[in-house]
Amino acid sequence: MMGVVALIVILFFVIILLPLIFAVVMYNGLVRLRNFVKESWSTIDTELKRRYDLIPNLVETVKGYAGHEQDTLKMVVEARNRAVASTGSPESQAKDENVLIGGLRQLFALAENYPNLKANENFLKLQTELSNTEDRIQAARRFYNANVRDLNTRIEVFPSNIIAGMFGFQKAELFEIEDASMRNAPQVKFGKQA
Repeated sequence: MMGVVALIVILFFVIILLPLIFAVVMYNGLVRLRNFVKESWSTIDTELKRRYDLIPNLVETVKGYAGHEQDTLKMVVEARNRAVASTGSPESQAKDENVLIGGLRQLFALAENYPNLKANENFLKLQTELSNTEDRIQAARRFYNANVRDLNTRIEVFPSNIIAGMFGFQKAELFEIEDASMRNAPQVKFGKQA
C-alpha cells in the first residue's frame, strides 16, 4: 500500500507539478527579458534626449558665425523636432534619427567653411559633447539590440515559444540605423588640407 501511495505521489509530481514548475520558470524568464528590453530602450531614450538638448545650442553657435546658412540650420532644427516628437516603434524612430544625423553631418561640414567657428570654444565643446553622446547612443543601441535578440530568440524557440504564445509575448524590434556610414559619430577634422 505504501508503495502505491509513493508511486501516485511521484506520478503526480512528474505529470502535474514538474510541467507547472517548468512553465512558471519559462514565463518568468520571458518577463525578465521583456523588462530588460524596456529598460535598455529607456537608456537609448535618455541618450537621444541628451542629444536633442545639445542641438539648439549648437545651432545657435553656428548661427552666430554662419547666419546666412539658414537652409541648413532650419533643416537641422526641423529634423531635431521630428526626432523629439517621434515616439513610435524603434524602426520609425530610427528613420527620424537618420535624418537628424544627416543634418548634423551637413552642419559640421558647413563649419569647415568658417575658420572662426571651428576655433570657437563653445562650438568645440558642443562638438565634443555631441560626439560623446553619439558614442553613448551606440553603446545603448548595442545593449538594447542584444536584449531584443535574446527575447526574440526565447519567443521563437521550443518549448518557450509555447509559453510565449499562451501569454501573448510579442517579438521586439531592433533599433538599427539603415545607412552603415551613419553609424559613426559626426566628426570634423581640423587642420590644413593638402
